[in-house]
Amino acid sequence: MTEEMTGEPSMLPRLTLSRQIRDSLVSRIVSGQFRPGERLVETRLAATYGTSQAPVREALRELEVMRLVETQPRRGTFVRPFVHETLRESYVVRAALEETAIRLAILAGTVPLEALGSDVAAMRAAAAEGDGEASMRASVSFHRRIVEAARNELLRLSWEGLQIEARTSVTMLATGVDLHDIARDHAELLAVIERGDLETACKHARDHQWHYADLPHDAHGRIRDTAAG
Repeated sequence: MTEEMTGEPSMLPRLTLSRQIRDSLVSRIVSGQFRPGERLVETRLAATYGTSQAPVREALRELEVMRLVETQPRRGTFVRPFVHETLRESYVVRAALEETAIRLAILAGTVPLEALGSDVAAMRAAAAEGDGEASMRASVSFHRRIVEAARNELLRLSWEGLQIEARTSVTMLATGVDLHDIARDHAELLAVIERGDLETACKHARDHQWHYADLPHDAHGRIRDTAAG
């Protein structure tokens, strides 16, 4: 992982500049290095990262869509309060959407099993290479295929509106999740889907997202061990 990903800015490669700046800012916001209410000044950030203001502006726009920052007219861009709560809420909503999508897709017999298998293989390869970006893309692809297989346009639009790719990237940066765990979890879900076990598949999809919501209790009302301790 590069210095900017750990919150220590430095000169960044030109290729994916705005994305790297975005991920660096996410890391610094989630870690508390940038405090709620703190103003993020484009010119200062550009100087910090050794870039023009354009990629910084693009990164801040993405963060605003993700509700990590807010832009106030004639005042500037500020870190939103309750960032962690916003992330938790998005995963609870995502859990409900993906549980419904899996139910609809299995009942309709439209689950693209071969394509999902390819995504799992890509996650395993990414884990072996330590490539978090590739793992994230394969994970998002896996879930998007299921959502699309549900053939419910409003559900799909609601799911896309959660900015899934960006929030998945945030979660991986914030939690340092193990890439091998990601591949294993998706492989287990695929195995359940292949068996046609509807209720277990729905439960797996729901619990997977509630895990990342990091709430004191799970989707079944049970107190988590970490919360009880």
